[in-house]
Amino acid sequence: MTGLLCFSCFTHAQILKDIGNRIKQRTEQRANQKVDQTIDKGLDQVDNSAKDATKKKDTSGNTNNNNSSNKQTDATNHTTTNNTTNTPDANTQVSKNSDDAGFKIYSKFDFVPGDKVIAYDDFSKDAIGDFPVAWNTNSSGEVVTSSGQQGHWLMVRKPGRYIPEYIKDLPDNFTFEYDVICNEKFSFYSPVFSIFFLTGKNGKEALEYSFIPLDKRSGVKIGVHPANAGSSGGTVYAESFEDGASVIKNQVNTTQFNSNAGKTKLHVSVWRQKQRLRVYVNEEKAYDLPRAFPVDKSYSTVLFELWGDMNNDNDRYIFGNIKLAVGAPDTRNKLITEGKFVTSGILFDVNSDKIKPESYGVMKDIANVLTENSSVKVKIIGHTDSDGSDADNLALSKKRAESVKASLTKDFGIDATRLETDGKGESQPVDKNTTAEGKANNRRVEFIKL
Repeated sequence: MTGLLCFSCFTHAQILKDIGNRIKQRTEQRANQKVDQTIDKGLDQVDNSAKDATKKKDTSGNTNNNNSSNKQTDATNHTTTNNTTNTPDANTQVSKNSDDAGFKIYSKFDFVPGDKVIAYDDFSKDAIGDFPVAWNTNSSGEVVTSSGQQGHWLMVRKPGRYIPEYIKDLPDNFTFEYDVICNEKFSFYSPVFSIFFLTGKNGKEALEYSFIPLDKRSGVKIGVHPANAGSSGGTVYAESFEDGASVIKNQVNTTQFNSNAGKTKLHVSVWRQKQRLRVYVNEEKAYDLPRAFPVDKSYSTVLFELWGDMNNDNDRYIFGNIKLAVGAPDTRNKLITEGKFVTSGILFDVNSDKIKPESYGVMKDIANVLTENSSVKVKIIGHTDSDGSDADNLALSKKRAESVKASLTKDFGIDATRLETDGKGESQPVDKNTTAEGKANNRRVEFIKL
């Protein structure tokens, strides 16, 4: 078994079936590569010009519309930056269709993030062009911005391992989320982007590991790739291994990640409940494995990995918005028995009251409790972090509470007369506003039983 175990990468049958067409396609791609690059660059310039003109008229809240302050108001998922690249290496030609999935598309999405955010990373404190300070690697990568995307991202395109050193423990119950983006026309032959949840130390030992069977560890590996053998979608991989031996290994196709169709952005949600593992790609549940994590093991390391060289010079991944949360939410007990349920899992667009689609699982969970307890009335209270002015944050928190009420009424059929709203802005923090994870905990929605 060579490389770093791309779960046998792709089966021999698939490659043999596709090899003739792929050779022809690859020859044509090489011949036209420079033409494509020139066209794409021109389109990006036109797109950015249109964006600059639109920003002045935008009222959706995706840009900072504070007239009273130059400081961004409550960047729910990441800080706002100019949507241009500050380094030639970051010219990824990534898709501009971020968050194009509607809220109702997530109607089968049952992912509910953990109660408390213990790690959050949007690379906002890292300088463009540098490798992030709180990470370690045996390769290279750099923080970039990208056209059409908010905030900072970590770009990787060389074989290596990338470790967030601030994560030192993975409890029995946790959720882990991140966004990954690739360029369009990503090569079938370029490597999978993988994440590991491992036993062992977080640091030098994790960097030195190469071949899983030779390194006596236990853990889980999840990988995504935006181009399958038939170019009809992408692929999601899963492997569970114990003491170096593979226990579970599988690959499934997905239409959620498909660089040939322009679907180049993916939100990955991982949910561990002791041995059980659920993996979601956007709104699709890719895996639900009841015995994925070996018993009686302690996990401490999160590790991202590229197992080989990119096939094309333009291929690369950028990723970010990393969120680790712990604790299994008990919505029913906390709201009905204790009288209050608090969640940081209802997410909004930057400086906006628009609810992100990946909040559907939390909203559905709350709606189910209210449906089952039809006499219960609640007050919905919005909270923000301290970025921006007090007045702007107060107004935004009230608008977000109203958006939650509107969604519960429209999307889940909850009687509006049972719901009141309010907003407290940044006035009642539950965590420090000096760290990314602290701010993530402060950006929350409360449901108070009346």
